[in-house]
Amino acid sequence: MTPRSETAPPVVLYVCADRAQGARGAATQCAQTEGQAFAQERGLAIAEIVTDTYGEPDPARRRGWRRVRQLVQTGHVTAVLVRWPSAIAPESAHELRNRETVWLHDHGVRVRYTWGPLSSKSDEAR
Repeated sequence: MTPRSETAPPVVLYVCADRAQGARGAATQCAQTEGQAFAQERGLAIAEIVTDTYGEPDPARRRGWRRVRQLVQTGHVTAVLVRWPSAIAPESAHELRNRETVWLHDHGVRVRYTWGPLSSKSDEAR
């Protein structure tokens, strides 16, 4: 967890990068570091870092993504930080990603992409 001030909006950092369970690999470390820097630069407080192993296309079948949904349902976060769209669901399952982003939006939570070329677009979508 990242220390947060009383006024910083709480967010969850979701990382779904490594293809093997167990040890945290370079992809996860990179996504986590990038997400933490993104949050710090924008005055956001990471309430929790949630990880999943990459591979299952349906986010609802991943333990970590179910935790993200739980945080959203309890009102603990204002946004989900994710490196890029395929971390939620791959292009081949874009309808699942759409389902999840609509669900988040319906609960008043935004998805913000932390990867440089996408982060400016997610900032503009405020």
